[in-house]
Amino acid sequence: MTTKPELNLGSHLVPGLAAVALFVVMVAAFLSASLPDPTGFGADANITASIGYAMFNLDFGDVASESFLVAFIVIAVALDVALDGAVLLARRESSEPGSTEGGLVSDGGRRLKQTLTGSGDDETEGEN
Repeated sequence: MTTKPELNLGSHLVPGLAAVALFVVMVAAFLSASLPDPTGFGADANITASIGYAMFNLDFGDVASESFLVAFIVIAVALDVALDGAVLLARRESSEPGSTEGGLVSDGGRRLKQTLTGSGDDETEGEN
């Protein structure tokens, strides 16, 4: 016979209630904020060139692009960290120190051929 689950009240509910309260405060702050009307860029504004000028600290751009530059650099750093993490996770670990098993072997596939064919000779066809 199964029993009904019981509601376990205790101090472990405090973080969840704090998160809900913080969410309510943030929603109230967002809904009560007065945001200005959005404005677009001019028809002849070149945003890409403005970002390039901002990278070299030149004042030739049509648009004030320091905020674009900050976003560009933050995204570049985040992508670099993601790529580094992917390379770190994709790297194989060897089972014992000094072993090349699971790593790169630069013997041209001879070790794999010997393992698969069971032959013990190191000579390949056509070599003198």
